[in-house]
Amino acid sequence: MERIIECVPNFSEGRDRNVIDRIAGAIASAKVISEGKEMKVKVLDVDPGEATNRTVITFVGSPEAVVEAAFQGVRCAGALIDMSRHHGAHPRSGACDVLPLVPVSGVTLEECALMARKLAERISTELGIPCYCYEAAAFKPERKNLAVCRAGEYEALPEKMADPERRPDFGPAEYNETVKKSGAVNVGARNFLIAVNYNLNTTSTRRAMAVAFDVREKGRKAREGGSLTGKLIKDENGEQVWIPGTLKGCKAIGWYIDEYGIAQVSMNITDIDAVPLHVAYEEVCRAAAARGLKVTGVEIVGLVPKRVLLDAGKFYLGKQQRSKGISEEEILKIAVKSMSLDDLKPFNPKEKVIEYLMVDEAEAAARERLVRMSVKGFAKETASESPAPGGGSVSACMGAFGAALATMVANLSAHKRGWDDRWEEFSDVAEKGQAVLDELIFLIDEDTAAFNRIMDALSMPKGTVEEKAARAAALEEATLYAASVPLRTMEASLKALPLALEMARKGNPASASDAGVAALAAVAGIRGAALNVRINASGLSDKTPAEPLLRRAEEIIEEAVALQDEVLEEVNRNIGS
Repeated sequence: MERIIECVPNFSEGRDRNVIDRIAGAIASAKVISEGKEMKVKVLDVDPGEATNRTVITFVGSPEAVVEAAFQGVRCAGALIDMSRHHGAHPRSGACDVLPLVPVSGVTLEECALMARKLAERISTELGIPCYCYEAAAFKPERKNLAVCRAGEYEALPEKMADPERRPDFGPAEYNETVKKSGAVNVGARNFLIAVNYNLNTTSTRRAMAVAFDVREKGRKAREGGSLTGKLIKDENGEQVWIPGTLKGCKAIGWYIDEYGIAQVSMNITDIDAVPLHVAYEEVCRAAAARGLKVTGVEIVGLVPKRVLLDAGKFYLGKQQRSKGISEEEILKIAVKSMSLDDLKPFNPKEKVIEYLMVDEAEAAARERLVRMSVKGFAKETASESPAPGGGSVSACMGAFGAALATMVANLSAHKRGWDDRWEEFSDVAEKGQAVLDELIFLIDEDTAAFNRIMDALSMPKGTVEEKAARAAALEEATLYAASVPLRTMEASLKALPLALEMARKGNPASASDAGVAALAAVAGIRGAALNVRINASGLSDKTPAEPLLRRAEEIIEEAVALQDEVLEEVNRNIGS
């Protein structure tokens, strides 16, 4: 899984477009070099607010790139914004006021917290700007709350820095000219926050607010008789008693939207692991129905990680007792339709899902040149005089068809009339098949890319002793990689065979021949890929790294042929009967 985090810094400038553009530019142009590759972030949104005199910038990327871009944004803001002259409607304590790191995929909240602390230390050391660490990055329990870190705002910094209990976690020991200009940064780590509105079939703000009180964690004030107008109930200390809502970590209110002519429950889900979007949706639907209302749709404000919608789609497929082993696009479609995400306006996952927005279409098209072709186009390209695609890519394609057929039998079996109580059994197989299919689809283009690396190495200059040595080293590395890619094809194709065997034994008998073809295609992919392992390994000057590759290739062939024979035995038994 690709490692991606998000950063959503808030800068104390919302009116001067030149300053805003320069900060956004500093973030976008920041880069790091990791494993020989240049890594940068992608700026997804720049949202200035004139009344608040504040701009929110959203950017995503690898953890290394995001941390570097965040630092450069703080550096730029500290140079351009003078907090001693700043005024705005929103609470603030620094030129860069808040700087949260948010896990999106392949990264935990705990890892983000460690990154945030190191980033805060670097900001204070290199820039002389004090930093408070909040939420998951907090060193003190009370500082998990951002409001505690920002108490008194910018104007209180001289007093807070002089107080050992309220002093920043990192930064200079006393208030100075740098701090006077920059203020303090609140650096934190938090889970991804989803801002979502639930559309109701009412125009009543009061009724929408009642539903919000039912579900939000804070709940509502307790009143005598349980009515909305009864006398407020207080405890023995004179403190207001609250009746908590049903959704932990969720904040919500009800309001009326002139633009749409409806009331909504507006919610922030602060922990999508504890309360996924579909769980919140189901609970709001329940609370609304209890008050005679209906949720007609959902409006997601801003962006979401892909897993939020995939989890929702799989949840509703499960409720329908349908296989979850279908394409990502189909799962997302189920999520959109199940929660009516397109109720008020069209919902395009390509514009709302963070991972999709990160994809550079031109780069993706170049990287997936073959798999974006039609079957006819791929076959004709293979038949052309070009040396690539060749046997390696075709082998991966055959393996992919094997995985696809095994998956198809599982999905057909899950949907077979009279087998309703077995849908989960077949759904599990289909999900495994989809994972294998995705892996092999990637390897179709990766095999050609590996061949191109050899051609690039061969084209390197060889006029001097140094150039010859560099060329030889690059060629050896590229050749070893070209031998390892078809071995990955073999490993992936091998995973399809147990699925084909299970479907030959337990799947829909009417699809027995499909399970057999799945096995034949997978083994064809394995045998073809093995030839590519051997021919590329033979081109290595140092045969030592090739030995484990060749040994493993032979093991896979032996295991694959045995599985194929079992599949065909089952298939022939089914067809014969």
